Amino acid sequence: MRGLVWMKDEGAEYAEVDLSSGLTAVGVAIGTDPVPYRLEYSLRTSAEYVTELLTVRAHGAGWARALDLRRGTDGIWSCETKCEGGLEGPEPGGDMMGLNDALDCDLALSPLTNTMPVLRHGLLRSQGRMGFVMALVQVPHLHVVHHPQSYTHLGPDSVRFESEGFSADLVCDGDGIVTDYPGLARLAVR
Repeated sequence: MRGLVWMKDEGAEYAEVDLSSGLTAVGVAIGTDPVPYRLEYSLRTSAEYVTELLTVRAHGAGWARALDLRRGTDGIWSCETKCEGGLEGPEPGGDMMGLNDALDCDLALSPLTNTMPVLRHGLLRSQGRMGFVMALVQVPHLHVVHHPQSYTHLGPDSVRFESEGFSADLVCDGDGIVTDYPGLARLAVR
């Protein structure tokens, strides 16, 4: 079990992460965009780093949202949501039918969820580029969308992340945890 703290350009994140059999984590993040919010999450993957469960609670002044996102062993995604108060933007959840080719969730603005494809495919050791589809959970709305991404091996401690015209070279430690995500976060406590 590791306690990790990322300092973000617009907030911070703390996570307790266990990589002994897949990835298990609980975490909390605070952010400011589009409104100030606090987010709490729990994540569990299979031994092969395929998402099984992501539970997220987000709240701010006068509103709260909850998402329970699951991927069954048959590859079918499902979710349960709750929504209270007023927060402009999309409702939590989304079209789960469009996610059936996704193995991973991606909790927006969290460097932790980049770890799953990196570890599953040995991207810090193996040369090449791989494309993925993610179940992207937008923050703080908790709206879930189909989101194509790619990762390219750059070296023994880095990969290039690309998605929809965006690119960042991520630096990872020996466990595959992102230590530097330019423009988003830097690991402060390992």
